[in-house]
Amino acid sequence: MALAEEEKWNAVVQCNTNYDGVFFYGVKTTGIVCKPSCKSKEPKRSNVMFFDNIEDAYAYGLRPCKRCRPDLISFNPTKDLIKKSKNIFDKYYANREELELEVKKLGISQNYLIQLFRKKYGLTPVKYLNRLRIEKSLDLLSNTSINIIDIALNSGFESLSTFYDFFKKQIGMTPKEFRKNIHLE
Repeated sequence: MALAEEEKWNAVVQCNTNYDGVFFYGVKTTGIVCKPSCKSKEPKRSNVMFFDNIEDAYAYGLRPCKRCRPDLISFNPTKDLIKKSKNIFDKYYANREELELEVKKLGISQNYLIQLFRKKYGLTPVKYLNRLRIEKSLDLLSNTSINIIDIALNSGFESLSTFYDFFKKQIGMTPKEFRKNIHLE
């Protein structure tokens, strides 16, 4: 049973996700095709056309909306942002300058990033980065003979004193004591 235009229009006005994939709508004045659930500004009714599939919209000369991405089967920008941020943290935790540059490229505020990351992983980006730094330092202390200042720097700490203070709070002993205990076992 084909949907009436009025039902389609109501789905667009309500940004109803239940109609995604059932039809698409195009806006003549912008040249864009969207999913019914698109959160973009509501277009004027007189500028809207409906399509049963995206190919028909393309044939009409419309391009996909960058906000709702009707051209993708699955589009979850929040999930993508969280994944990108975690990959950035995993890769650049030891290089603060590069880390800051890459995080800026995400194009979101620090507060929003903290909110998203905490919701997904249950901790803030800073706590996650500190966990990575401690894990790296534990590995280097346990498995190499690299001197402690180089371990601190290779793990992303900016100074030896910061490293010692943080390590002792997290592990309950200094890096030197930890290394000594590892070699006694």
